Amino acid sequence: MTREQLVIGIDLGGTKINTALANGAGRIIARDYRETLAPEGPDTVIARMLDAASRVMAEADVEISQVTAVGICAPGPLDVAAGVVVSPPNLPGWDRVPLRQLIADALGIPAFLEKDANAAAMGECLFGAGRGTQHMIYVTVSTGIGSGLILDGKLYHGATSMAGEIGHTTIVPDGPLCGCGNYGCLEALASGTAIARRARERVAKGAPTLIGDLAEGDPERVTAKTVAQAATQGDIEAQQIISEAMDYLGIGIANLVNLFNPQVIIIGGGLANIGDALFEPVQRVVERRAFHAAVEAVRVVPAELGDDVGVLGAAAVALAQIA
Repeated sequence: MTREQLVIGIDLGGTKINTALANGAGRIIARDYRETLAPEGPDTVIARMLDAASRVMAEADVEISQVTAVGICAPGPLDVAAGVVVSPPNLPGWDRVPLRQLIADALGIPAFLEKDANAAAMGECLFGAGRGTQHMIYVTVSTGIGSGLILDGKLYHGATSMAGEIGHTTIVPDGPLCGCGNYGCLEALASGTAIARRARERVAKGAPTLIGDLAEGDPERVTAKTVAQAATQGDIEAQQIISEAMDYLGIGIANLVNLFNPQVIIIGGGLANIGDALFEPVQRVVERRAFHAAVEAVRVVPAELGDDVGVLGAAAVALAQIA
């Protein structure tokens, strides 16, 4: 793949479709951002994806014959080998939709489908904080927690495309109920959802905290962002909630360090925006719990691609397949 060759990246989400025309160096030449309109079903959504692809080519004055491939990232569950979207909870009506083939047939170029966290890992590996590494892990920490594994320079899928579900590893056996039905998952302890839940519980119990004030007295309006705002204003309760969550996240990251011995672990997602309040406690826990030789070899760093991680990840998936 040369820097001059072009690919299309499509980041399909439950609420938005982010599409870009990019070159082999990861430079975005043209982009399109639109609502998914997921309730209208797969036919409407796929038509919107195809229209977005046409729009970015038109904006760049590029013909489809000049585009080498299209990469698509989508929420799971997916059958990556078959190129099929199985049944994502935030895409109603999608039941084993052969998205890869539908897009490839419509555009007349090769298409590749990947789970969103895996695509983000590829994007950071080729264009972001993982450049030049062969062993890296991308962890996204936001509403939920997920990860993508790059091992020996290749994306690792596992037997059924389920590899990387760090959010659903058990950290506390008798911990809080997770959305997956298990108890004590990392996602139930350290995600933005978990932080908001713990804060709402404390506000409801009358704990002395700014969190309730920032939420205008309505516990249901408390989010992880609310807690982070209170913490930056010196609120002890908020700081304690975040500290507890980051200790659990550090345990999860330490487990990854011991399991895979990576060169770098990249943390992205909305919660990474709290900066040192995330990275410093996570680093301390990793240093305390992981093997010394593995700790010496790894860096725990913030993601670099920001809001473009999905669309550049999708482009990276295509680039990796055609290299």
